[in-house]
Amino acid sequence: MIIENKVSSSNKNLLGFDVRTLTANRRAINVLKGIFAILPLTLALPVNALQVKVTPTNPKLGDTLSVEINQDNPDNNTNPTVAVGNNTYPAFEIAPNQYRAFVPTTPLEKAGTRTLRVTGDGQVQNLAVNVLNRKFPVQRITLPPGKAGVKATEHELKRVAAFKALQTPEKYWNGVFMRPNAGRMSTTYGVRRYYNGTFAKDYYHRGLDYAGAAGSSVISPAAGRVALVGRVSQGFRVHGNVVGIDHGQGVTSIFMHLSRINVKEGDFVKAGQLIGAVGSTGASTGPHLHWGLYVNGQSVDPTPWRTKVVN
Repeated sequence: MIIENKVSSSNKNLLGFDVRTLTANRRAINVLKGIFAILPLTLALPVNALQVKVTPTNPKLGDTLSVEINQDNPDNNTNPTVAVGNNTYPAFEIAPNQYRAFVPTTPLEKAGTRTLRVTGDGQVQNLAVNVLNRKFPVQRITLPPGKAGVKATEHELKRVAAFKALQTPEKYWNGVFMRPNAGRMSTTYGVRRYYNGTFAKDYYHRGLDYAGAAGSSVISPAAGRVALVGRVSQGFRVHGNVVGIDHGQGVTSIFMHLSRINVKEGDFVKAGQLIGAVGSTGASTGPHLHWGLYVNGQSVDPTPWRTKVVN
């Protein structure tokens, strides 16, 4: 009996040990099951390879949206793109695995939220950007009865349109843009107009006017390549004697109504370099310089480019 009791006690101890061990083992197994159950899901989640930053933080109509994109995949030879509605804008490399696209806004658009569709590294991100409203000055112009405006020639329109559409991959400018003429600013960007009491829905002043003296110097506000030189004698009736500079990556400057041109197509100019002189050629009522800044074919306000560095 004593032996039986000892055996029974031993069995109880052994059984107790097995139960506790089994319970601990089951817990460990359950933990491992949980880890291995989660691990495949974690590995299966897409890596956020696109990092996107949009500036300025509070844009308004006429501003240029700068969309910076960082990609983690160095083996992808395709540059990312940014689409807004039906328009797609290319992104150009500005540093290793870092790209930047410009999205123009104009006074003809409505304020409100825009959805930026960023595509790259096999991924797509949708970003909502709110573009604030902006009040532009209004001018009322009364034209004499029967007075016809000067119309551009087909040659002029084609040359200027091709120039504004340039999207050269190289970036030529560096730092803020300079003032192209020392004269006072006579007309700001975005001015809307009524002609004989009728609002011109498709019109806004596409640039800045400087009331410089006739013959005063016109300089390039930033480095770039001269991609357009046109003269009245070649049919540039509206623009007059004109110079267009390609700053690269979809950014171009056009300088109108010049009295003299000091550069030729293909020249590379530095910031501050003389390119011509103020005049009153083309559709102009007096000596002044019209400077238009275009981003991916649309006229944007040059003022932010003169006050903030866009690298």
